[in-house]
Amino acid sequence: MTTKTLRPRTGGLSVRYAPRTLVCLLGLLLLALAAAIVLIGSGDFPVAPRDVVATLFGGGTEVQRFAVMELRLPRVLVAVFTGAALGIGGAVFQSLSRNPLGSPDVIGFGQGSTVGALTVIVLFQGSAWAAAGGAVVGGLVTGAVIYLLAWKRGVHGYRLVLVGIGAAAMLTAVIHYLLTKARLADATRAVVWMTGSLDGRDWAQFWPLFGVSCVLLPLLLGQGRALRMLEMGDDAAHALGVRVERTRLLLMGAAVLLVAVATAAAGPIVFVSLSAPQLARRLTRAPGPNLAASACMGTALLLVADWTATHAFGERQLPVGVVTGVLGGCYLLWLLVSERKAGRV
Repeated sequence: MTTKTLRPRTGGLSVRYAPRTLVCLLGLLLLALAAAIVLIGSGDFPVAPRDVVATLFGGGTEVQRFAVMELRLPRVLVAVFTGAALGIGGAVFQSLSRNPLGSPDVIGFGQGSTVGALTVIVLFQGSAWAAAGGAVVGGLVTGAVIYLLAWKRGVHGYRLVLVGIGAAAMLTAVIHYLLTKARLADATRAVVWMTGSLDGRDWAQFWPLFGVSCVLLPLLLGQGRALRMLEMGDDAAHALGVRVERTRLLLMGAAVLLVAVATAAAGPIVFVSLSAPQLARRLTRAPGPNLAASACMGTALLLVADWTATHAFGERQLPVGVVTGVLGGCYLLWLLVSERKAGRV
């Protein structure tokens, strides 16, 4: 991979960058921006892309401002930050486990959030806010339990994946049990939430997700160098000055909280955190965790999937989680076949 360094003539800070990675980031951002504008303008009251842009900058008619600013913009912004959270969360866990299957929705964290939300919905008939809080608590508790079970003089990749897969299987059984105990209305509500959907998302879901993302996304991006060293192994990272367990715990805790908050906002949208980091790495061809590229890829994937769910099946609109599940399942099968041919599974 070719890298270049920018050095000011008068001295000071120098910045290294990979031209291909930079081009890929710009391309993904443009794709996400175009998809967002198209989504904002789509619906029963269509708005042309140029009118969408004008309305976002204070123009447009009163009807256009209501449709864009109150009905559609919150949904798209939730998709943007949810996709970024899932993409960067998946990149962190795949790097820590050094395994492409080390994704939050494969090793149990997504299922933990689902159990937390279902517990609130089924057992306590809680509100949407209470269910969101249950999802966050469930994700954090699951993360702590998996970390403790995987600990043995440190947390190592394959042990984390194996413990996580076992925890995911147990939590899936708990999910089915809760559904069998639910009343019909609560079970229907729970199934809709479990599918993962952006329908009806408004500013109430956006602001908590935005606040947490503003803190945790820069924190994780700032740990990219340490995460890249951890990929080389604990001994190498320690020799390079990384506080291994402290850094790993910080990264895991931040990633679990970010994914849990994203799940609380939009439901358990599956396979974005699995596929986004791998697609970003193949696109940039850059070593390391590719955190920024994974976040951009997650956003672009979720926006495109949402457009597909709402427009590709005629009048019948699907939850975005159905589309990501189908596409992600196909990607997972391809990944398993590739890993088997390479002799890694």
